[in-house]
Amino acid sequence: MLRGNKVGLRARYEDDIPILLTELYDDVVNGSRAEGRPWRPITPGSRDPRLVVDDTDQGRVPFSVVELDGGTLVGTAALWGIDNHHRSAHIGLGLLPSARGKGYGTDVVAVLCHYGFVVRGLQRLQIETLADNAAMLRSAERNGFVREGVLRSSAWVLGEFLDEVLLGLLVQDWKPAFGTS
Repeated sequence: MLRGNKVGLRARYEDDIPILLTELYDDVVNGSRAEGRPWRPITPGSRDPRLVVDDTDQGRVPFSVVELDGGTLVGTAALWGIDNHHRSAHIGLGLLPSARGKGYGTDVVAVLCHYGFVVRGLQRLQIETLADNAAMLRSAERNGFVREGVLRSSAWVLGEFLDEVLLGLLVQDWKPAFGTS
């Protein structure tokens, strides 16, 4: 497990999937804002590719996020779009509603940076998020990400186009968070 100050990132367990499906993906509004595609209901027990880990996919590393105190599942995180030639990847995360507003997002981003830069030897990490996602913007910027641009009206979300913010962090600009291992 990779450890931050508040959370750990570990492999996805089969028991995590029903919780993540119910708490993150069954919510039409949250699911629509988090995905780059339209929300659709998923049959319970199905092999939802957003949650079921494909260990042969070298371009995506999914994690389950757990509290360090007690091990409670609080969300999901991933390094995705991993490009080994350009040594870059994207960061994504989703926290259960009960875990939001506790500083976990900032810690998850810090741990993903450690994983990307130290473990994987990447040069650049990138985040794309909706312009009104203040929590993600704050988490990214607290970890040194810089706003590199706005993708105007690039996301179709529940009947309207929204702007997305593009943030980037280079390994030479990264300042490791204390306690990340």
